[in-house]
Amino acid sequence: MIDSKKIVRNDGRTPDQLRPVSFSRGIYEYAAGSFLFEMGKTKVLCAVSMQPGVPQFLRGKGAGWLTAEYALLPNSTMMRTQRDNTLNRKDGRAVEIARFIGRCFRSVVDLSEIGERTITIDCDVLQADAGTRTAAITGSFLALSMAQEKWLQSRLISKPIIREHIAAVSVGVVHDNVLLDLNYEEDSAATADFNFVITQTNKIVEMQGGAESAPLSWNTFEQVRLMACHGTQKLFALYDEHKKDSEVKTGLQRDLQQPERAPLFSLKNRQQSSQ
Repeated sequence: MIDSKKIVRNDGRTPDQLRPVSFSRGIYEYAAGSFLFEMGKTKVLCAVSMQPGVPQFLRGKGAGWLTAEYALLPNSTMMRTQRDNTLNRKDGRAVEIARFIGRCFRSVVDLSEIGERTITIDCDVLQADAGTRTAAITGSFLALSMAQEKWLQSRLISKPIIREHIAAVSVGVVHDNVLLDLNYEEDSAATADFNFVITQTNKIVEMQGGAESAPLSWNTFEQVRLMACHGTQKLFALYDEHKKDSEVKTGLQRDLQQPERAPLFSLKNRQQSSQ
């Protein structure tokens, strides 16, 4: 692994350091689960809902379905992004990322437990500074966990449907250095770029990427893999910390008979002090 003390990145991070992470829950009143997830300057609003009905190929089989939608909102990038309905066509990149998100979650969700219903994951990028698809996966997992809690409480489902916890990070090679969680400037200069979706038990769900200007050695790829595992384990630690904080706040709210609010969970200082 690269010696993190010898390399300082353009934003002051070490090679194995995530961008500052923060998120807040319960953004939408009508979604079963929703989170605003931020990694550095990248901000993604993730929401999860469930409706009756499944695609035709699943009708009558008693199983459910999960799908995803992804979009860059018009002013999420330096150049305004046009909405699909004004272009009269689908954005190919958005369709590809939506399919990527759907595949990842279908591999870790037990859809046989929801009956003939469809879970929809909506990811809207409010601001893009690289890593939007990985931020969408991580934020959506938090939103799905929140939705699962509500469905269990309302007895819409009888047992948890999440079989594995997942998180996602990007790893790139920039000037021969393996870097975790690239920002836009680093992503633009990368000679190799990968997105990893990994479970908390350290199994791989999906990997996307490759070399862009020259072939990558297996030794360098092994460093990339180890960096991805390191980054996702950091995110899983944040999940656990958020869960503990939420349980404490919920308990206090019950004691005081106060309604639940959407807390902002910021890990900018905690993350840096723990590394």
